[in-house]
Amino acid sequence: MLNKNKAIVISKVRYRDNDLIVTCFTKQKGLISYVIPGALKQKNGKSKAVYFQLLSQLQIEENFKANRTLQYIKEVKTDYIYRSLHSNVYKSSIVMFLAEILSTVLKEEEQNLQLYEYLETTLKWLDLQDQFSNFHLLFLLNITQYLGFYPDDSTISAPYFNLSNGLFETQKTNLYSVSGENLVLLKQLLGTNFDALKNIKISSKQRQSFLTMLLLYFELHLGSFKKPQSLQVFNQVFN
Repeated sequence: MLNKNKAIVISKVRYRDNDLIVTCFTKQKGLISYVIPGALKQKNGKSKAVYFQLLSQLQIEENFKANRTLQYIKEVKTDYIYRSLHSNVYKSSIVMFLAEILSTVLKEEEQNLQLYEYLETTLKWLDLQDQFSNFHLLFLLNITQYLGFYPDDSTISAPYFNLSNGLFETQKTNLYSVSGENLVLLKQLLGTNFDALKNIKISSKQRQSFLTMLLLYFELHLGSFKKPQSLQVFNQVFN
């Protein structure tokens, strides 16, 4: 059955000689994998592969069958044309890093409009910004709302944050209790919008430390989570 949908590219792998398997987070059905026959073939100097860059936002017409593991796309066009997301070396590093994380944490094959709109809106925001060095920190912190383990800020004034239960606590209870600079930054970021990020000034060392803490938080709450392979390269770019 032919169906129009919107999709954000999460991952892609080469399949056979000239095909791609592309996994997308779609507006209507959540996570779906598509096979793109002949995507790597050149036609009039172009190939379909250009549409499927990581985190690209697409409009597709899909030939969807519920009992099929790999779906097919009949027509594809760009829904939003990025100005800098794939051409700026720093932003493209963020794209590669976040796409790898999203490929691990997104599992649902069902509609999640709020999550789709969050991805759609924040990626457009990043595309248009000149100051974005803390973007990935707030992006990852906020996405925990949609994954079910956003920090409970009802006792945010407490001097510790426990990564294992997502609560602010009055005393250190285990090795996952966080204090110091990471706690201060966490409290700053909670409730902050992306436009206010430019007012948060931290060093590259602090940024890496907080990111390490965030990734541990993901590991503790998502059993299948793996640290991204691109982490080392990503940290080098932002060092």
